[in-house]
Amino acid sequence: MPKRGKSPRKAPINLGLALECDKGLLGVIVVLVVLGMIMTYSASAVKGMLYYSDQYHFFKMQLLWVALGVAAMVIAMKVDIRLLWKWAKVLFMVSLVLLILVKAPGLGRSVNGANRWIGLGPLSIQPSEVIKLSIVIMVAKVLSQTRDFTAFRRGMLPSLALLGLVLVLVMLQPDLGTSLVIMATVCIMLVAAGARVKHLAMLGGVGLGLVVAAIAAAPYRMQRIFAYIDPWADPAGSGYQTIQSLLALGPGGVFGLGLGQSRQKFLYLPENHTDFIFAMIGEELGFIGGIFVIGVFAFLIWRGFRVAMHVRDPFLSLLAAGFTSLIGVQAMINMGVVTGLLPVTGITLPFLSYGGTSLIFTMAGAGLLLNVSREVS
Repeated sequence: MPKRGKSPRKAPINLGLALECDKGLLGVIVVLVVLGMIMTYSASAVKGMLYYSDQYHFFKMQLLWVALGVAAMVIAMKVDIRLLWKWAKVLFMVSLVLLILVKAPGLGRSVNGANRWIGLGPLSIQPSEVIKLSIVIMVAKVLSQTRDFTAFRRGMLPSLALLGLVLVLVMLQPDLGTSLVIMATVCIMLVAAGARVKHLAMLGGVGLGLVVAAIAAAPYRMQRIFAYIDPWADPAGSGYQTIQSLLALGPGGVFGLGLGQSRQKFLYLPENHTDFIFAMIGEELGFIGGIFVIGVFAFLIWRGFRVAMHVRDPFLSLLAAGFTSLIGVQAMINMGVVTGLLPVTGITLPFLSYGGTSLIFTMAGAGLLLNVSREVS
């Protein structure tokens, strides 16, 4: 096994990249993206007709995002992994600058009181999606250089300092959901790297305290907690999304109402083609459709961690663990929110939800994971 601190070996030059990567991983990504396109059209047709006089408006935009996402995934599959090692700090610093620019007058865009986007003419970019990938790359490099996890200062502190800096900037947007995804991903990477249990337990306690403090500091987050406990206490206010999501899932039954037959898409359920697209799947495709999606994500997570366990190089192993965790944690949080198991947070369902930056960078991360899978011996 290569020694820690060394850059990964150069990947062999191959033309048939799609055939040499993990075919199972590639297959489930294709399945999720195709299903996402189908459900985006089904969930957004009414809204597209009402606001744009075109039932295919959101579907056509999603086709564009998918095309850009496929291009990003192919580039990520072909890139020399050594470049990630070499440019990790630069990528991380650029991502931090982008996070800061969301607050810049004339550049940052505010939606529903949150500054999470940078305007680029008619389009916008969400820097928090960029930082998800760059922090995985940066932390993978730092942890792969760490030789001793017995001492907290040398073993965990550098990675936690990077994490803390990112969380502060993301929370200033504010974006608690993305913060939780990033924090959980870095913690899983620390476990994969061999961090000590007592240090992880201490980190978990601190992290829980910070989450509680963040919730208590914002009245709207406290309302979401109360709505999570009893959404029917405020059915027209803070509990509205949760109730409408459950009203979508319930009538779906075992087999669903049928593709395109959703009732909640008639402007009852907000964000039904983005954050709550899993509710549309449950309503139209039923319990079987929901279990299928959960099973596909479970398969993706298994294959991703299988790559992480079998690749020899520590840096590549941690990259695979990080990218797999990003997708898996975000999917679990999103589906937990939709089913009422977690309080409402504004994060999308990877590959399935409508969106530009989110889909493109998720597919870029998947491409890097597929790239790493080529190194499995």
